[in-house]
Amino acid sequence: MDKTPINLTSSSNSKRRWEKTVLGPANKRVPPRQENFENISGYPIKTLYSPEDLENFDPSKDIGYPGELPFTRGIHPNMYRSRLWTMRQFSGFGTASDTNQRFHYLLNQGQTGLSVAFDLPTLMGLDSDHITSNGEIGKCGVAIDTLADMEILFKNIDLEKISTSMTINCPAAIIWAMYLVSAEKHGFQWKKLRGTLQNDILKEYIAQKEWIYPPKPSVRLVTDSIEFAVRHVPQWNSISISGYHIREAGSTALQELAFTLRNGIEYVEAARNIGLSPDDFAPRISFFFNAHNDFFEEIAKYRAARKVWAKVMKERFDCKDPRSWMLRFHTQTAGCSLTAQQPLNNIVRTSIQALAAVLGGTQSLHTNSMDETFALPTEQAATTALRTQQIIATESEVTNTIDPMAGSYFLEKLTLELEKGCWNYFKKIDSMGGMIGAIDRCYPQKEIQESAYHYQQAVERGEKVIVGVNQFLGEYENQLETLSIDSNVGKKQIANLNQIKATRNPQLVKKTLFDLQQAAASSTNLMPFLLNCVKAYATLGEICEELKTVFGIYHEPIF
Repeated sequence: MDKTPINLTSSSNSKRRWEKTVLGPANKRVPPRQENFENISGYPIKTLYSPEDLENFDPSKDIGYPGELPFTRGIHPNMYRSRLWTMRQFSGFGTASDTNQRFHYLLNQGQTGLSVAFDLPTLMGLDSDHITSNGEIGKCGVAIDTLADMEILFKNIDLEKISTSMTINCPAAIIWAMYLVSAEKHGFQWKKLRGTLQNDILKEYIAQKEWIYPPKPSVRLVTDSIEFAVRHVPQWNSISISGYHIREAGSTALQELAFTLRNGIEYVEAARNIGLSPDDFAPRISFFFNAHNDFFEEIAKYRAARKVWAKVMKERFDCKDPRSWMLRFHTQTAGCSLTAQQPLNNIVRTSIQALAAVLGGTQSLHTNSMDETFALPTEQAATTALRTQQIIATESEVTNTIDPMAGSYFLEKLTLELEKGCWNYFKKIDSMGGMIGAIDRCYPQKEIQESAYHYQQAVERGEKVIVGVNQFLGEYENQLETLSIDSNVGKKQIANLNQIKATRNPQLVKKTLFDLQQAAASSTNLMPFLLNCVKAYATLGEICEELKTVFGIYHEPIF
């Protein structure tokens, strides 16, 4: 890479001449559209970026080459020239049988990985027959109560050939235990299974608010999963540290970046505290980011994330394995950017966001469907979202070269600013004793709340334009056919659950739950005990209730 320094004096003189003789007269003839320009996060944007914006910038240090430190340009030497990203549509609704049919449909359409959405009762560790599950069964994802549901969910799918991502957090270890037992019963070897468990409980306290237990025992469940994966399921990503939900809650791109990576640091420290070497598990840590509307800021965010994480793992945790330095991530386009007004516009939004993720070097991508503000996607909407990825991959030609945006004065400046801001957030959170200490003080929660409030104010004042919402309003709204969940889904699911309870061995269920409770009161790894409970067809709710007796329940501080 060319290390020849830029003559900043000459560049600065040229820019001042241009501003005086070209830009100034042009602004008098046609004034700028607005007095101040800023990106979606409120960061001021200059009229023009030039070499002096990158003073002390060293291309070999700050950009480098793909596949080596600082990984700004990507973690693989050949990136998409060798292999495209995994195209993974988030899917799940109704019963396990309903979702299994959608999985097979999407795989037949060219999807290359599975991503499971669970319904709200499952996400909260509740069985379908719990009183608070009424009306929510199978509505926002698939209902999973016992091992029997998991066996149906992946029926006739080769789990050694297809990787599976599961978006589940507080009961993640239990759902993963169901997956592992189901795979084993179908003849698949754990060492050949590939996939990702979201398993990121800290961002629940920060943003998504789906928790059961207090942070410390919840993190213990995470580290137990990490340790078990290292020993028994070596190709599995036992945690996907998620900034997606932080962004959906209203954070800026910088807050998403900083809080996500700082959560990652917290998990690495926790795993190290139980005796694991970071090099043993860090290569299987993955991340999950949002792709929002600000095209350049999103690309810069992904590039900055790789730089920061590489430095953290190499210097803070003294990792020796280069794979431990690499930040691998999945991206999902921004659900919070979709509008019910003029919903066909959502296809355009998703396309821009997906392109930013690809130019930012994502390893896996989910594109939202145009109808998701109304309901779970129809087959047609899900197919259109998948086709968006396929068109980017095959028709846009953006995958022909690696990191084609590198060297842009604007993009490199944004990358540096996000990196700097990230380190500043780390310093603040470290001073609070880490992320759990910061959560106890409601620090990240307050930061996100403020950002969401200011952004909404800007929308309501018309300073941030949302087409079809506060500008370019149409007289008629587009009408879409939406997916309707059968009202009998809940009755069917509860009937299936009752049948399992009637045919299982109640003494074995009672024993495995008692053994789990005893283990939870000690420091032993809980995964073997969870596997035994699952094999006995103990329900998700029964297992979670047993852990509550030891761990307690979390109540969010008022702020």
